[in-house]
Amino acid sequence: MTTDTTEAKPPRKGRWIDHWDPEDKDFWAGTGRKVANRNLGFSIFAEHIGFSMWTIWSVLVLFMGPEYGIDAAGKFFLVALPALIGSLIRFPYTMAPARFGGRNWTIVSALLLLIPTILGLIVMQPGTSYTTFMIVAAIAGLGGGNFASSMANINTFFPEGRKGWALGLNAGGGNLGVAAVQLLGLLVIALTGTASPRLLLGVYLPFIVIAAVCAALYMDNITSVRNDTGAMREAVKDHQTWVMSFLYIGTFGSFIGYSFAFGLVLQNQFGRTPLQAASIVFLGPLIGSFIRPVGGWLADRYGGGKVTFWTFVGLVAFTGAALIASSQKSLPLYTIAFLSLFVLSGLGNGSTYKMIPSIFAGRARLEIDAGMAKDVALMKARRLSGAVIGIAGAIGALGGVFINLAFRQSFLTTKSGDSAFWTFLVFYVVCGVVTYVVYLRRAPVSASDDEPAHPRLAYAGV
Repeated sequence: MTTDTTEAKPPRKGRWIDHWDPEDKDFWAGTGRKVANRNLGFSIFAEHIGFSMWTIWSVLVLFMGPEYGIDAAGKFFLVALPALIGSLIRFPYTMAPARFGGRNWTIVSALLLLIPTILGLIVMQPGTSYTTFMIVAAIAGLGGGNFASSMANINTFFPEGRKGWALGLNAGGGNLGVAAVQLLGLLVIALTGTASPRLLLGVYLPFIVIAAVCAALYMDNITSVRNDTGAMREAVKDHQTWVMSFLYIGTFGSFIGYSFAFGLVLQNQFGRTPLQAASIVFLGPLIGSFIRPVGGWLADRYGGGKVTFWTFVGLVAFTGAALIASSQKSLPLYTIAFLSLFVLSGLGNGSTYKMIPSIFAGRARLEIDAGMAKDVALMKARRLSGAVIGIAGAIGALGGVFINLAFRQSFLTTKSGDSAFWTFLVFYVVCGVVTYVVYLRRAPVSASDDEPAHPRLAYAGV
């Protein structure tokens, strides 16, 4: 994706902005900040609803008692399906704002959420076949795509120095949709028991329409934004794309995977009732969502590499704590450890996303020092960072699939989640090592060199 203004588009109808230069301080102070913040606010609202519909099956499975005839493994597979589809459609959703306009696609992507909502209202009852549940759960994956298009769109509105906070706030506000749907599920179960899953689905119908209407009335398209398949191809060949995608599996993949799985783990490992499970599970996504902008802010202030590294150190520690709690059959310790994993994955979500534009901005500075024109270097950085954000967002979401499949297999074979947690612990160790080696390790100083060591690579120290 790029914001090249050298090729003008013909005038279009609707809310199109023909000139957008957030790096111009006068433009930003006079016009840009207000417009960008307005688009950010309504983008968050639409993305929030998208996340709710994406993860609603993590709540609907709590309504599925023995009369549904679905065991724990079957439920873990059901919640893995929207995670899978949501991750796959992030690739086309990333390109959609540039193809159709950020405002326009927000309207369309919001209205598409009516499909899984209405289908859920129809099929959510005992006697429905498992295959039908699988199809409808998979279609709920549409909500997962909204994140990618929203992030790609908001990335174009803000200057480099504010991207960490803006992207963190956008993603964090969207992530709150997970906690919101789980909190609403708790309310429905508390008031009506597990016999009224349709009530939860029905609540979202008007909010979906409101999100689409607000996007139509208050959001904008940027004329100069173009789809850039060349940038996407270039990003695919860049090893940094795959390093960041791998790390994002560890942060966002953990957040969304645990969001889907937490309630089922509490039910099946500690024998919690649906109401008891629902009264706890919303806390994790709630805390993780609120803290995500803090991860972006810390990355702006101290460097995304450092924040991400210590995030993985913490994930290792609290995964170990969950294993200890499981061996002692301590529900309080297990809950604290699980909630801490949400906190850390939320911080890591913000810091890893901030790292992406920083990596390419660092390269741009070196290219400018080497003689490349400043505007060309900055445009290249913007193109590649936009493409990598889309790719990493899609691949990172696959972590939610892996986590739920790992829990499914763990409960099938050992009747607990311990085997899955051992796998996650090893993975977090690897992620921490990769973060340190690629972004924090510095070259040794030669005997004749009196200067401090410099980063080994152009993108080190981001």
